[in-house]
Amino acid sequence: MGKFRFRLVFSLLAVTLIVLASLGLIIGQLFKDFYFESITDRLKKEAELAGFSVLESGLSENGQSQEMALKISEKLDTRVTIILADGTVVGESSSDPQLMDNHIDRPEIQSVIEGEGHYEIRYSDTVGKELLYYAVPVEEAGETIGFLRLGIPFEELNKMNQKIWGLLIFSFSLAFFVIVSVSYRIANQMIRPIEAATKVANSLAEGNYKARTMESSHDEVGQLSRSINVLAYNLDQITRRHQIQQERMETLIENMGSGLIFINPRGDISLINRSCKDIFQEDTDLWLNRLYHEALKHKEIIKIVQDIFMTEKKQRKQIKLPIHLEVRHFDVYGAPIIGEDEKLRGIALVFHDITELKKLEQVRKDFVANVSHELKTPVTSIRGFAETLLDGAMEEQKLREQFLTIIWKESERLQNLIHDLLELSRIEQQYFKLNWQKTNISDIVEDVHTLLRPKAEEKDIQLNIKCIGDTVIDGDPVRIKQIVINLVNNSITYTPASGEVLVEVEEQDEDVVLKVRDTGIGISESELPRIFERFYRVDRARSRNSGGTGLGLAIVKHLVEAHHGKIDVESHVGKGTLFILIFNKEAKAEHGFFMNHRSTNNELDV
Repeated sequence: MGKFRFRLVFSLLAVTLIVLASLGLIIGQLFKDFYFESITDRLKKEAELAGFSVLESGLSENGQSQEMALKISEKLDTRVTIILADGTVVGESSSDPQLMDNHIDRPEIQSVIEGEGHYEIRYSDTVGKELLYYAVPVEEAGETIGFLRLGIPFEELNKMNQKIWGLLIFSFSLAFFVIVSVSYRIANQMIRPIEAATKVANSLAEGNYKARTMESSHDEVGQLSRSINVLAYNLDQITRRHQIQQERMETLIENMGSGLIFINPRGDISLINRSCKDIFQEDTDLWLNRLYHEALKHKEIIKIVQDIFMTEKKQRKQIKLPIHLEVRHFDVYGAPIIGEDEKLRGIALVFHDITELKKLEQVRKDFVANVSHELKTPVTSIRGFAETLLDGAMEEQKLREQFLTIIWKESERLQNLIHDLLELSRIEQQYFKLNWQKTNISDIVEDVHTLLRPKAEEKDIQLNIKCIGDTVIDGDPVRIKQIVINLVNNSITYTPASGEVLVEVEEQDEDVVLKVRDTGIGISESELPRIFERFYRVDRARSRNSGGTGLGLAIVKHLVEAHHGKIDVESHVGKGTLFILIFNKEAKAEHGFFMNHRSTNNELDV
């Protein structure tokens, strides 16, 4: 803005200087011409008057003309020369006329002879100065008898010109100084609001929409300031609305239940929401700005993206993905993002987790089959052996005792199955509550060790326990004991003779970790995601023969989740299985299962 002020003031002063200089030259020349005309006009009149006086006194060489020249020179303060018609000088106010040359050839005399009467400016050897000459003829009876010449020093004209130019230079310099001062003040008054407007405009360009400028006048500059203030206000409002909309959009994207991934035209993942972290059980923030086929490990998703890139058409598929320890089902909707120029701007992928729906459908389909299958064997056995007894086998004592024993075992198995079904159903109810209290997992593990050691000894299995640190948590001791019994009992069931089952409880910072390790038959990697399903058995024949219902691990998982804990499984076929359970020492009410008050009652609140 300083450059603009300089250019503005410089331009005004340059124009003013040119105008004043031109005006001074014109006025100076006019004054010079006017003064010259005034001098020459006076000289002409004085010369005519002096010529008339010389004619009256007469021309002669006896000294009378010399006296006349001296007298006229004294009166007019000029050089006076009286010349005869032949050019002889008979009167001279500046020298002795007898010593002077013939003047007939002088330019001013020749101009009179020719009838023109010009003014002549030339250097005089007699006076030693540059003089302005004017001559008039002295006529008698219409005949020229001589000439009268007047001469004034030309330096008087120069002095007058110097005075005129000095006065003009002084006046114009003063005027120029005044104009400079006024121009600078006016420029400041004009530029100051422009500078303020420019500063505000720069702030607006930098994103500071709170900046405002002063509105001090009603002229064009004031209108500019008001316009900038209105612009700043509108930008501020637009930015606020945009920020609110962006925050709403970000909140919607981050908190929507479905996973959202945006892939740009180059194939890089440019946006991913928080739900994807829960869906894929990975740190999806690391996927940003990476190629989709490098970040995504699932071929089904990669194929969907490739199809959209090739066809630029919407895709919708239901896929199964192995996530952590279970297979999850997703309804994947992919759509190309087409810009106004009909070019592909990217791809949006939306993942709807329909695992629960699929599970519900599967449960509805399999429940009758599974329950009927599980009930069929004991009911068939009971009915068959009862019919056999009624047909006469009851008369034989050995057969009667054998068949009644089988009927008793099958009925017990049927009772256990119904009990587990009711127990699982009760746990899954929304109103299910735990009896929260301080629970020492180490004490529970010791109780379970005492309870199941005889069964382990029967199979020649070593059942060992190991407790480290403070293992007290907020939990339901009855349900924790149920978890430990199920896990340890499973380990004993699936571990061959001379094997080992180790139960470890260890404090780790704010958590307590429970591990149940065995050297049993193990679980294949393909079966791991399904071990927590209802009625699922790794070894169906062995688990059925042992009286297992196939609901134990499902109950364990639900109870662990009710305690806000985590469960993990590591297993290798033929080497054994490790169950890892992590419990928080302090329960948190914001989890899915709510806590009731710390009751001292040991009864289950169901």
